[in-house]
Amino acid sequence: MSRVFSPSSRGRLTDRDLGRFPGGTLFDRLARAVCHAGCLPRKELYEAWEVARRARRLFRGGRIVDLGGGHGLLAQALLLLDDSSPGALVVDTALPPSAAKLHGALVQAWPRLEGRVEFVAAGLDRVGVCGTDLVVSCHACGHLTDVVLDLAASARARVAVLPCCHHLRTGDAGGLSGWVDRAAAIDIVRAVRLAQRGYRIWTQAIPAEITPENRLLIGAPGPEAPRLAPR
Repeated sequence: MSRVFSPSSRGRLTDRDLGRFPGGTLFDRLARAVCHAGCLPRKELYEAWEVARRARRLFRGGRIVDLGGGHGLLAQALLLLDDSSPGALVVDTALPPSAAKLHGALVQAWPRLEGRVEFVAAGLDRVGVCGTDLVVSCHACGHLTDVVLDLAASARARVAVLPCCHHLRTGDAGGLSGWVDRAAAIDIVRAVRLAQRGYRIWTQAIPAEITPENRLLIGAPGPEAPRLAPR
């Protein structure tokens, strides 16, 4: 009996998996490039793709700032989905040594990516964000999600985050954990605080079969931000 191909697996995609992505869609082409690189867990491919395509349904253009970006797949998927973005900055305290290998495989498939992605090993507190940027983070662990949201909101930049690893004892659940689980309460408070800073927010979810940490918070500054109190 063949084993189920689970998108949540942490096993690396390699050339042995090429046959699973035979189509001509952008996702299949991206997956084949990831397979050629042979360094990325399957889960990261599906997470990055689901976050990227949801963000691009709402936002076009702007520099991509991928915080806690690791291999930088999310940033590069966003560039492929909308070529009007000039480039991307991928920031992580410790960049994976194989990030260059993945980038090389993507450049081979899409030469237009060459010279448009900068990788920086640094703390998030050293990142400069401007209002035209699109700030993203896929699984910023614990309080790093709050750092990402604060950096984006301080610059009035668009933002999309997929939180994970909630600090259940210290995270602010806003007194809501009697109604919903504490991790969900922490994310609800994050969404409310972003709206209170003058953002329109979108609360979405990527498929749970990819990750149970699947709540996606997207925000954009503007006068159309929703009211939090009755009219």
